[in-house]
Amino acid sequence: MSANHALRGRGFVASALTTAAEWLIEPAEPAEPKRSATPLEARPVVAVIGLSTRCGATTVARALGAELASRDPGGACAVTSAEPAGAVPLGLPAASRLARALSPLVGSRVRACGRLCLIEEPDRVALVDATRYLAPLVVDVDERAEASAAAALADHVVLVGSPATEPALAAVLAESLRRVGPDPLTVLNRAGRERERWAGRGALELPDSRMGAQLAFAGREPRGALGRAIADVAARCQGVM
Repeated sequence: MSANHALRGRGFVASALTTAAEWLIEPAEPAEPKRSATPLEARPVVAVIGLSTRCGATTVARALGAELASRDPGGACAVTSAEPAGAVPLGLPAASRLARALSPLVGSRVRACGRLCLIEEPDRVALVDATRYLAPLVVDVDERAEASAAAALADHVVLVGSPATEPALAAVLAESLRRVGPDPLTVLNRAGRERERWAGRGALELPDSRMGAQLAFAGREPRGALGRAIADVAARCQGVM
């Protein structure tokens, strides 16, 4: 009797183990097909062109770059630069990552400054190709003779004048650049002094702000009225009004 009970017991255990094994190794239901990867989004290329010396084009370029960086998923913006980084050129992590990514691609000096990746004297065509799907790019054009070439590469063009700039120059250069690139946006930097000369010219005014300019030069978004005006320029460059 004991042997028969033992055999029956072992038979029950074996049957249970077999059933459990069949359940464990049963093919799983097919997983949902993976969704296709989100297409990479092209970032804007903006040419900032100064209409006269000391009009503040570099400050506007860096302020615009910092604002575009704050709106971009990558958190950084590439800006061409012939000027030093500023008093406190501390790069944020996103800008440092962008600098490391671009350094082997652009063949020129690259350094992080705030939200910006500053690039000295690059090959602009190669730079546009390298940054197109990595980060926004602001080209600071410091020589007016290079304006047409920069405008031809850009998605947006910003002309920067100051109250001391001859307003007619903005109209003449804008008409010339329309032949090779997008319709330029003209901004009047440090508006408030002698602004009457620019009345009726349709220029977007940027208020004078020494603190805002210092922040922009260090690669950070300006605050206050200047910050709001720069945000307006950035929205126009992104097609958001």
